[in-house]
Parts: sequence; structure tokens; C-alpha cells
Amino acid sequence: MTSQKSQKGPIVSSASTQDYVSEEGTLQHKIAVLVLVVSPLVGLVYALYTLWGDRATWLDVALLIGGWQLTGLGVTIGFHRMLTHDGFKAKWYVKAFFLALGSMAFEGAAAIWKAIHTIHHKYSDKEGDPHSPLQGFWYAHMWWLFTGPTPAERRYARTFMSKDPMLAFFSKTFPLWCVVSLVVPFLIGGISGYWGNTHAWSWGSAWQAFVWGGLVRVGLTNHATWSVNSVCHTWGSRMFITSDRSMNNWIVALFSAGEGWHHNHHRFPRSPRHGLAWYQFDPSWIVIWCMSKVGLVWGLEETLPNWRSEVLS
Repeated sequence: MTSQKSQKGPIVSSASTQDYVSEEGTLQHKIAVLVLVVSPLVGLVYALYTLWGDRATWLDVALLIGGWQLTGLGVTIGFHRMLTHDGFKAKWYVKAFFLALGSMAFEGAAAIWKAIHTIHHKYSDKEGDPHSPLQGFWYAHMWWLFTGPTPAERRYARTFMSKDPMLAFFSKTFPLWCVVSLVVPFLIGGISGYWGNTHAWSWGSAWQAFVWGGLVRVGLTNHATWSVNSVCHTWGSRMFITSDRSMNNWIVALFSAGEGWHHNHHRFPRSPRHGLAWYQFDPSWIVIWCMSKVGLVWGLEETLPNWRSEVLS
């Protein structure tokens, strides 16, 4: 068990308040975010069309669900609980595996992701919070993405990369991992023609798999993550006393591999277990716990909280 001191959020260096104010994003940045937001919606419309026309296959659905779960765990386990909050230590290849998966989720380079989330905990629901619903629900959900990185975010990211070569590698190669996450379902779909009726490469199946396992998967993963920022600071329940508006939301938890137990996380930031009560299903924690049993990760006993004594009556 840990002391109260060890349960504090990420420590960040002091800087002027202006460093944490979002800047106007460049045109290139805004276009990139617009494509990120709109493309999955277009893909969803096409996916529903194929589903209605009985053209969608079980392979398409499997690529969507498999990609969503894998890249989602890359964010929840890799970017969030391991990288940002140091909730546990991992073998180098386990760390690389989850950072690669997280990079495929299209949620930004790992170093910037860590920087933004670090600042979120420092100024949660206060001036300086990158995505607080105090500026509007939809701002917290995704409009904040259209603003450029703050000076503080860029500075933290550079510092993080200078201390972690693996983090620097995945951050610098982030675009490559995004491309890989789209190419893989495309290739699987095309190759599926060889064991289908055509026994040859299928461009139609490749395109359809790209839409389901690529575009729709990106949208589902991202909106699940964004809902933690918006929904879980607006609606839900609270178990502890905290200085912010964080809440637990079981629906978000279902779609985000346990990240919806967000209030618990804000009270105990370093804990790799977010679903504290027996009924709070937390798939990310289950994966972490299983890995600890076979020696792939360790150090959980140093970060798990003694939470029962603090539950509100």
C-alpha cells in the first residue's frame, strides 16, 4: 500500500499561466484535425450502407472490434497508466508493444499525449486545463483539438523525450504507426479474397476492411477517449472528495476499457487500477494484473491505493 504522498498526481515544473493557454492552431493543424474528425463519420455512413446491403462480412466486424480493443488498450495501458502515471514498470518489449498500439490510435504522439494529460491533472477543471467542460461540453470532447499545442505542452514533451529514448522514438515515428494501422486491415481484407470465392486479391474487400478496421475503428476509439474528457467531467457519480468535477460513468467505462472510472483515477492518479469496487469492470486493469502474474510488469504494490477508508458514506 502507498502513502498519501505517493498518490499525488504528476509533478510538473513551474511556469507562467500564459504557458498553459491554448494557442490558435495553424491551418495545417486544423485541416489535419478536421480530417481526423470527419473521415470516421464518412466511414461510418459507408459501413452502415454495407451492413444494410448485406455486404459487410464477419471479417470486417472482427477487424473493427479487434483494432478498437488493441489500440484502445495501447492508450489506456500504454499511454495513460504506464507512460503518464508510472503506475507500473514493464519489460522493454511490453512497453514498446503498448506504445506502438497507442500510437496507432490517432490520438497524437506519445510525448504530446503525456504532456497534455499531465497538465490536465495539474489544472483539472481550472484555468489551464486543456479540455475542461467548463469551456463547454463539446469543447472538452473535441473542439479543443483544433487549438495548437501550448508552450508548456511542447516544453514537457521535449523534456519527456530527452529522458526516455523509446518514448522519443515512438513520438517521432507517430505518423508511420498511423499509416500502419490503416494499411494492416486493408491488406487483410484484400488477401481474404484468396480464401474466398475469387481466390485472388479483392480490391472490394480491401476497401471495405479499410473502412471498418481503419476509419470506423479510429472514430470509435477516439470518441471513447474523448468521452472521458467530456462525459466524465459532466455526468456520473463520485466516491471520494476531490477538487475537480471528475466523475465515474459506467457507460464510458464499457467503451474505454475501464477509463470511465475517471473519478477514482483523479483521486488516485498513479493507481493502475481504476475500477476499485468489485462491480466496476476495468479490462485494462485485468490485463495489467495478468501480465504481473507472469512477470511482464511489476511494481503494482507501490501504486495501488488503500481506498476503502476514503469512500463517501
